[in-house]
Amino acid sequence: MGEVTEAGWGEEEKKIKVGVCVMEKKVLSAPMGQILERLEAFGEFQVIYFGDKVILEDPIESWPICDCLIAFYSTGYPLEKAEAYATLRKPFLVNELVPQHLLHDRRKVYERVELFGIPVPRYALVNREFPYQELDYFIEEEDFVEVHGSRFWKPFVEKPVDGDDHSIMIYYPSSAGGGMKELFRKVGNRSSEFHSEVRRVRREGSYIYEEFMPTGGTDVKVYTVGPEYAHAEARKSPVVDGVVMRNPDGKEVRYPVLLTPNEKQMARDVCIAFRQAVCGFDLLRCEGRSYVCDVNGWSFVKNSYKYYDDAACVLRKMLLDAKAPHLSSTIPPTLPWKVNEPVQPSEGLTRQGSGIIGTFGQSEELRCVIAIIRHGDRTPKQKVKLKVTEEKLLNLMLKYNGGRPRSETKLKSAVELQDLLDATRILVPRTRPGRGSDSEAEDFEHAEKLRQVKAVLEEGGHFSGIYRKVQLKPLKWVRVLKSNGEGEEERPVEALMILKYGGVLTHAGRKQAEELGRYFRNNIYPGEGTGLLRLHSTYRHDLKIYSSDEGRVQMSAAGFAKGLLDLEGPLTPILVSLVSKDSSMLDGLDNASSEMEEAKVE
Repeated sequence: MGEVTEAGWGEEEKKIKVGVCVMEKKVLSAPMGQILERLEAFGEFQVIYFGDKVILEDPIESWPICDCLIAFYSTGYPLEKAEAYATLRKPFLVNELVPQHLLHDRRKVYERVELFGIPVPRYALVNREFPYQELDYFIEEEDFVEVHGSRFWKPFVEKPVDGDDHSIMIYYPSSAGGGMKELFRKVGNRSSEFHSEVRRVRREGSYIYEEFMPTGGTDVKVYTVGPEYAHAEARKSPVVDGVVMRNPDGKEVRYPVLLTPNEKQMARDVCIAFRQAVCGFDLLRCEGRSYVCDVNGWSFVKNSYKYYDDAACVLRKMLLDAKAPHLSSTIPPTLPWKVNEPVQPSEGLTRQGSGIIGTFGQSEELRCVIAIIRHGDRTPKQKVKLKVTEEKLLNLMLKYNGGRPRSETKLKSAVELQDLLDATRILVPRTRPGRGSDSEAEDFEHAEKLRQVKAVLEEGGHFSGIYRKVQLKPLKWVRVLKSNGEGEEERPVEALMILKYGGVLTHAGRKQAEELGRYFRNNIYPGEGTGLLRLHSTYRHDLKIYSSDEGRVQMSAAGFAKGLLDLEGPLTPILVSLVSKDSSMLDGLDNASSEMEEAKVE
């Protein structure tokens, strides 16, 4: 043995050869360069770059021989050729090659994830052998799709099964205004576009349909380096307004977040399931639970010196354990590259503008802000009342109230209102009768009111929006024999139909809500700038926006959120992503009419 150096190596010993068999575009990325430079700085490794010419043109027999191999797929990469090289030379693989084929098919990704017990959103597969193939197990209606009997109400997500196709669609319910948002790879400062006119799903290929998970407007990206290490960052979700938040250097703004113990276990399981030591995946946090919705394979964090240090140290231990287990993988007290590294600004979360000094000189922090806000300017509310005895309408009432003859029914969804419109079209006389006797006058008035109901329901050509609802209240009942002849049951014979419409938030009302949101941000959180947005992304700031089920209230809430969080674009995606609809919010106010009238006067 020769003399032992400080790095613990004899002069005659060879360094461990680490082959980097990836496309040059990936090798030249900043994170890859930062981490490989650190790995070489330990003095134990020789990094060998294969290059595009060798990978694409040369036979594998002439490829450099190495002890460890970093190889992963990207556009144009010959994965099968790399597999053949690994079989020939048998290096230690940081990311195994065969499982990388799974990442190109979202069906196989979900199948693998579920096999390891990792939670995913509820989903269903629609497989087509050729474009526009009609499938008997796939049904599409105005506000839902049904796959093999499993129904997905809008909003739902539509993903191509091809993992390399990033054109993902979100379809919104007619109750929120309808339309579709297309998500795509970032182009400039855009990551999605809203198309208000698109309501039908795609049929030119095979797709995954999955339940939309309301995450409060943030996505979490997780990056593993081996099964024991995971780094997580939050970013503004593209489903909100599609505008990419960038820092002064033009990089997308992301914020570090802490993973829960359960999420750390999920990161470990993803790493093991796909046998990819370096692996990125997307996490959705929804109502206290977390779900994996995509696995990307080899991914590095951008612009984090702390992560580069950690990744280099973890990779060093991994490679030494595989090829030189007799050597110590203990991290040296001073990392060899620290001497020349520029000082990295602290990544810790700071909050300005919220700290105040109490009366006894103690520092205090604002813990909670609650705001109760009224809707903005609206058009006049209108109402049509009529008593109905028609069996079609009475049966419709029973259909949607669970068959209870004395219970009222509220019809608001597109499916319910379409049923009512179909019944009304049949019942409305084609010709207007003349007014003769009192009974004929009553018939004329009844027919005119039915025509008005029909006209209001037909307005706009489809049930887009949240400004029409119908109540059916039973007034009279009779007892009749049951259909099976065993005993009697109650049946309604008359009901009061109340159609409410109008009360639409005006353009001025939307502007009022947005301006109030901006005013609220600038005055309740002074001096924070985008701090409120950062805190929301990191989940330290627990932002919740609730609305009653009134359309003008929902849209006011969405407008307020748009101003508060400095968002752009239409309100429909913001409404679905950030506003929780709670019809019970006004419960308990039945006896508060006098107080409400006084408040309106003031």
